[in-house]
Amino acid sequence: MVEAPEAYTCRATAGRESGYSCLTTSWVLGQFSGKRTTAEKEYRQFVGQGIGKSLWHEVRGQSILGEESLGDALVDHLRKYQDVPEIARSQRYAHRPALEKLFPEKVLNDKQKRNRKIAEAIEKYGYTQRAVADHLEMHFTYVSQIMRKQ
Repeated sequence: MVEAPEAYTCRATAGRESGYSCLTTSWVLGQFSGKRTTAEKEYRQFVGQGIGKSLWHEVRGQSILGEESLGDALVDHLRKYQDVPEIARSQRYAHRPALEKLFPEKVLNDKQKRNRKIAEAIEKYGYTQRAVADHLEMHFTYVSQIMRKQ
């Protein structure tokens, strides 16, 4: 990892050196501006803004990075693979709502609603009992007991 975009291979794209003949920078720079000097400046700003940040917290199901509408558009495709055990559960259920959305305050305040949502999270959306228990700050054996009663 580097502290500045100019410190590594993007030096040519950033306009700091000519770079290797096999390195194509025109397409990348064209995404920023039609004027090369402006594009290089905007590219440096773009790379600089990403230093020290991670995209991993925005990735859903270990496989989808994009607007929420992208995940929504893939729901039907993902459903076809929900029962394929060779695909990680988190990837098969990438379209599922986050636990925070499944358990709003009004659900948490009503034990019956909460218990129904626990069953829904596990049975419909593929969350593990452990994940639900951790989210609700309960012991996982209590979630297991709830599931047996549902």
